[in-house]
Amino acid sequence: MSLQLGDQVPDFQQSSTQGDISFYDWAGDSWVILFSHPADYTPVCTTELGAVAKLKSEFDKRNVKTIALSVDDVESHMGWTKDIEETQGATLNYPILADGDRKVSDLYGMIHPNANNTLTVRSVFIIDPQKKLRLTITYPASTGRNFDEILRVIDSLQLTDGYQVATPVNWQDGDDCVIVPSLKDPEVLKEKFPKGYKEVKPYLRMTPQPNK
Repeated sequence: MSLQLGDQVPDFQQSSTQGDISFYDWAGDSWVILFSHPADYTPVCTTELGAVAKLKSEFDKRNVKTIALSVDDVESHMGWTKDIEETQGATLNYPILADGDRKVSDLYGMIHPNANNTLTVRSVFIIDPQKKLRLTITYPASTGRNFDEILRVIDSLQLTDGYQVATPVNWQDGDDCVIVPSLKDPEVLKEKFPKGYKEVKPYLRMTPQPNK
C-alpha cells in the first residue's frame, strides 16, 4: 500500500555517497526532502541535483535536510556527481542514496509499473521532524521539478504548524494567510492574531502573516 499524507514514513538503512545512512538517525529533528531519480546520468535530474545544492542556505534556514535517491550504485553516483558539479557549477552537499536493490523505492512506492516497472519515478517527499509524510509530488520524467514551489510548501506547512493558519492560492512568503476554520472563539482569535483579521465570509478570514 502506498504512503499517504500523515503516515509515519518507514525507516531504512542504505548506502549513499556520504556513507551508510540509517534514515531516522540521519534525519534527526530536521524536516527532510527525499527526492528520487530514475537513474544516474539523466539530463533533467542533473540540473535538479545542482539546483538543490545551490539552495542549501535556504533549506538550512528552514531546518531542512535534502537527500536524493537513484537506483544505481555508489560508484556510479560518484561519477555522476563529478558531472553535476562540472555542468551545474555547484558542489553536491547532500547524499545520494544507492538503491540498487530497490529497497527504499519499494518502501516509499517509487516504482510505478505503468510508467516503468524497474526504474523509480521522479517523486518528492516532504517529511516533518516527527517522521510524518506531509507532501508528495510525482513528476513525469520529462518535467524538471520546481524547488521554489517545494520551498513555498515548506514555508506554508511550518506556518500552519506554528500559527494555525493556512495559505491561500498562489501564496508567497509575506502574503496574508487564512485563519483555520477550527478557530472560532473571538478571544482566542484576538490573542493569536494581534495584527487583526478581515472576515470576508464567516469561513474565510484573512490575517497578516503571523511571523512577519
